[in-house]
Amino acid sequence: MNPQEKFELIKRRTQEIISEEDLQKLLHDKKQPAVYLGWSITGRPHIAYYVPVLKLADFLKAGFKVKLLLADIHGALDNTPWDVLEKRYQYYAATIPLMFKSIGADIRNFEIVKGSSFQLKQEYFVDLLKLASFTSIHDATKAASEVVKLGDNPKLGGIIYPLMQALDEEYLDVDVQYGGVDQRKILMYAREFLPKLGYKPRVEVMTPLIPGLMGGTKKMSASDPKSKIDLLDDPFTVNQKLKNAYAVEGEVEGNGLLAFLKSVIMVLKTDEGKNFVVERPEKFGGNLSFNSYEEVEEAYAQKKLHPLDLKQAIAKEINLLLETFQKEKAMLEKLAEGYV
Repeated sequence: MNPQEKFELIKRRTQEIISEEDLQKLLHDKKQPAVYLGWSITGRPHIAYYVPVLKLADFLKAGFKVKLLLADIHGALDNTPWDVLEKRYQYYAATIPLMFKSIGADIRNFEIVKGSSFQLKQEYFVDLLKLASFTSIHDATKAASEVVKLGDNPKLGGIIYPLMQALDEEYLDVDVQYGGVDQRKILMYAREFLPKLGYKPRVEVMTPLIPGLMGGTKKMSASDPKSKIDLLDDPFTVNQKLKNAYAVEGEVEGNGLLAFLKSVIMVLKTDEGKNFVVERPEKFGGNLSFNSYEEVEEAYAQKKLHPLDLKQAIAKEINLLLETFQKEKAMLEKLAEGYV
């Protein structure tokens, strides 16, 4: 794969890259760049996590060293009780590799890093204090505003959060940070403030968020069980949640089902050279087969594809993805005990 092919693979399905020129230069100059994605271990992983997992799989295909930061300290700064951090870390560390397994990704160049393994060291803390001396309360609060639960009376931990996320780029020794578009203010903070410590700015890559299943929510959220499908949900539960999901006939905007189809299911289908099939009885026109997301959206917008048929087809695909977790459910449920 040449540098341009790698660039196109990384760029697909992204909302913004800062900057594309920097990324192209990186791919041209470095044989194996490194990228990291940080997850604050707060709510339990759910199916929207497949969006970043698929993007990390793209980075792996493009020859990157991929690091997933399981940010236990960040979780505590964002109101996760300190006494459950280790439990949550163990759960994430067990479930995320299974997500890669379920999509058939090659993870030989994939590494999970625990935040507290380096964030509590003296040199990191000294750099954090230095960064704090350059950063105003306004700048830190602005950077954290889309990610951290600040509330009306913000805690100091939430304001420290973006400073640590910026430093993680340097201490993880990466060339790229990847995150959802909700991370944009923190990523821009990192590009502006890391050079004040003498560290280079990194390439920042962002992908869109997935709306919740009930409509009207900004993203699928672990804090709202109705808006998301847990990785351990059984087929019956998945079917019921999809049955009750928000989907107005002919209405595309804010449809979490279509968003998940576009960002996850159709990506997998396209890469595998397969069509997305909606099964219907002959009396309702028989099965429909689509080879692109655009075809599905057009059929739905024109009311040629009924919401119930779409729900059933997506439920089938989700249940196939989650088979990997059903096989390990007893082990994962044991790990999840006390996950509060």
